[in-house]
Amino acid sequence: MVRVGILTVSDRSSRGERPDASGPALAEAAARRGWSVAARATVPDEAAAISACLRRWCEGPPAVDLVLTTGGTGLGPRDVTPEATREVLEKELPGFSERMRREGEKSSPHAALSRGLCGARGRTLILNLPGSPRGCVESLETVAGLVPHALLMLAGEGH
Repeated sequence: MVRVGILTVSDRSSRGERPDASGPALAEAAARRGWSVAARATVPDEAAAISACLRRWCEGPPAVDLVLTTGGTGLGPRDVTPEATREVLEKELPGFSERMRREGEKSSPHAALSRGLCGARGRTLILNLPGSPRGCVESLETVAGLVPHALLMLAGEGH
């Protein structure tokens, strides 16, 4: 069972001004795969808040195998999710990010503008996903089949 943490990065959602649509969409996508959502949070577009949550979830409790972030990966002045994630990662997985952008361009040329990172801290896999409900789920689906093997490799079992 893959235990998932879903982190929504949004100034407006964190202030209660807009309901979070991407977090629930990712929770549904995870459930369809038989994964369990162990943690959920919403934080503003602030690097310190993002990296603190990522560190907490990677170190547990709760024990999380996979962190899915949604939002903050674009070019806006407050989009800092990749920078905050880079501070936390011990290993980057550029192939995951490249695949998400490449496949995303098939449905939207704007997918090339995503700056999302993917990588690992300890035994936890972290994937930065776009902030739109459709974009985050489609991006997850392009790499979801690789997640179980990546987690085995992080645990020292997958080679």
